[in-house]
Amino acid sequence: MNTEPNSLQEAIVYFSNHDNCIDYLVARRWPDGAICPGCGSAKVSFNAMRRTWKCGSHHAKREFSIKVGTVMEDSPIGLDKWLTATWLLTNCKNGISSYEIARDVQVSQKAAWFMLHRIRLAMQDEFFGSKLGGEVEADETFIGGKSRNMHVSKRQRRITGTGGKDKTAVMGMLERGGEVRTIVVPNRKRAALQTEVRKHVEAGAALYTDSLPSYSGLAQNYAHAVVDHAVAYVDGRVHTNGLENFWSLLKRGIAGTYVSVEPFHLFRYLDEQSFRFNNRRTSDSSRFSRAVSQIVGKRLTFAQLTGKEGAAATC
Repeated sequence: MNTEPNSLQEAIVYFSNHDNCIDYLVARRWPDGAICPGCGSAKVSFNAMRRTWKCGSHHAKREFSIKVGTVMEDSPIGLDKWLTATWLLTNCKNGISSYEIARDVQVSQKAAWFMLHRIRLAMQDEFFGSKLGGEVEADETFIGGKSRNMHVSKRQRRITGTGGKDKTAVMGMLERGGEVRTIVVPNRKRAALQTEVRKHVEAGAALYTDSLPSYSGLAQNYAHAVVDHAVAYVDGRVHTNGLENFWSLLKRGIAGTYVSVEPFHLFRYLDEQSFRFNNRRTSDSSRFSRAVSQIVGKRLTFAQLTGKEGAAATC
């Protein structure tokens, strides 16, 4: 196959060739030619036998592979398995579990779980200060099971780790015709919700929410309209049905595919679902290509992921 893949079947065949994997990644990481991730020098040479590059500058660790400086760094797992797993996660509407990835690409479940979290980090969008505008819906929901249904050991871990015993509060903002943004919030109080609204929505935008009292006072900065769900779910253009649709997709994936998500990992699953939702109008190959182009400059170690390093909250 000479052309880039457009389906899962084509992707499996295409990425079974290691040279195709490298060519695909190079085209998205270094469209103008390879550069050294250590010093930024363009004076590098490619070793076809080792499939690595060597920097001409005199500094430590001059030899590097395509994985260096990406979410795949220090991983012994082959590029064919990494790219197949990325294709599956970016294009499966309800997500894909680590057990299924383990069976599909022939790695251990623990390795598959670690891979998926690193891919989710690549799927994390960076907004660079941009804000939502036009017509924006804002809403909140709760994720997780009730503590009375949990095993006693899990219930105690939730209480100790998060300060709460039931569900985790999540807030979302959706620009109609545009993208969604989601944030794990400590509670549904006014300070928490309005801080996020002002952070992500530009002043003067049309803001639609439900009748939760925590949103009162936003009319000073926004064209704020409220729909009372005790009376109706739609009042002309005033509704939050777009976000309700997103919450449905999110909860379907969590309840049906992942079954249980720890609160301290929840933001990663929000990033995953938000990425697929924000790129829902593109093809599978375009969605995959965008995820691959975002793997550079992001690093997540197993110690950080499991909370054994203090940097877990910053990754």
